[in-house]
Amino acid sequence: MENQNGNSKLKAIVAILAILLVGSLVYIFKLTSDAKTMETTVVEIKSEKEAVLKDLETLKATYDAALAENTSMSDELIKERDEVARLIAEVKAAKGDANSLRKYKTQYNALEQKMKNLMQEVEVLKTQNQTLTTNLDSTNVVLEDSKKYNQVLVGQNEELAKTVEKGQKLSVTNLKTAAYKLRSSGKQVETDKASRADVLQIGFTIAENKIAKSGDKVYYVQVIDAKNNVLGDKATISFGDTSLTYSFTTTVKYENKTVDVKEQLPGKDFAKGTYFVNVFDKGELVSKSSFSLR
Repeated sequence: MENQNGNSKLKAIVAILAILLVGSLVYIFKLTSDAKTMETTVVEIKSEKEAVLKDLETLKATYDAALAENTSMSDELIKERDEVARLIAEVKAAKGDANSLRKYKTQYNALEQKMKNLMQEVEVLKTQNQTLTTNLDSTNVVLEDSKKYNQVLVGQNEELAKTVEKGQKLSVTNLKTAAYKLRSSGKQVETDKASRADVLQIGFTIAENKIAKSGDKVYYVQVIDAKNNVLGDKATISFGDTSLTYSFTTTVKYENKTVDVKEQLPGKDFAKGTYFVNVFDKGELVSKSSFSLR
């Protein structure tokens, strides 16, 4: 009887131990399974975090490239790039739970969409700028051609003006000088002796010129004797940096036709030798000749 009771108690103890063993095995399996699941979850979260960071870095690089092109939207691009940089720093500092990752993914998606919209605007602006640049280049070409053409015209006009100015100048020819003795009757007798000369007659011709300006023309006549003295008025006049000492002036009414001019220069005690006669139009020598008295 006692043996039967002992066997029953032993069986009960064995049964309890078996139950405890099975329970322990189930608990250990569950812990192992949970650990593996947690490890897998941690790996997945870490991988997703790295993927989010990589996407954010790509997004930031896109903004940096757009800013390098110096578009008119720089302020907006800088603002969005800084927002991406802020989110990158926040993701790096986060511990990395599933809820945070979902939040960051949502923020990334919003930033990505904003970036796509901005890039579309940038492309539109680039196209418009390219069109403006092309138009500007075409305009510059036209302006450069016009500038060159105007320079040619200016050069031609200057040459034409010089030609006209040159053509308007009057030609003084046939400059001749002779000495005369005055008789009591008033008659003048030509002489080549210095001792007999009372007056010098200077004559010249102004040629016809249809394009010259008509009106009064003043000429300055300079007579220099054999002793290098200027005869007559010995008056001096300046033309810019040049001064001229002349014997007399003659004013001619010019009407674009040939004009013969004759003037007389009285004197006494004319020196023997060679005389030089110069005719000036203002400060410009327009004719010269010489003669001798013996």
